Amino acid sequence: MAEEIINRVANSKLKTFDLEDFYAPGPRTIIDISQWLLEGIVLVESRFRESLKTTDFTAYNNHYIAVQCSTDAIVPQWAWMLVQSQLHGVAKKVVFGTLEQLESEIYREVLENIDVSEFQDVPMIVKGCSNKPVPVAAYGMITDKLQGVARSIMYGEACSAVPVFKRKK
Repeated sequence: MAEEIINRVANSKLKTFDLEDFYAPGPRTIIDISQWLLEGIVLVESRFRESLKTTDFTAYNNHYIAVQCSTDAIVPQWAWMLVQSQLHGVAKKVVFGTLEQLESEIYREVLENIDVSEFQDVPMIVKGCSNKPVPVAAYGMITDKLQGVARSIMYGEACSAVPVFKRKK
């Protein structure tokens, strides 16, 4: 007679937290301001302002935008402000930096506003694999947030989890 196989993971109090579930939908776009600089490196104010005026920023409607300069140009602070002023009311979010910095900022806003009280004294596993771009920073953010309530935190999958935190008794 064969023994019944019992799924101890399914029967445990272990809860899975999947950061992919908190991915904010919407296109992510990089705007490289070097396109508006003379030879990609010199900011000529009149030319820069004219380029911004003739750019159709409505194409970025409801986009998450990472604004950056891909060259070693010295860009004055007011130039970034001008770009921001053009994207105001058009883009969902604007970050001056990389796509990963943009994604981290989006996750920061989302994770800041979630209620984790349901995980009070619960062993947690933060799912490791995802099909969407989850930035490294998001794993740190959720660890920090869960550490205040969860009994323990692990990373990965139930079959091969890595212990991260365990509250002292």
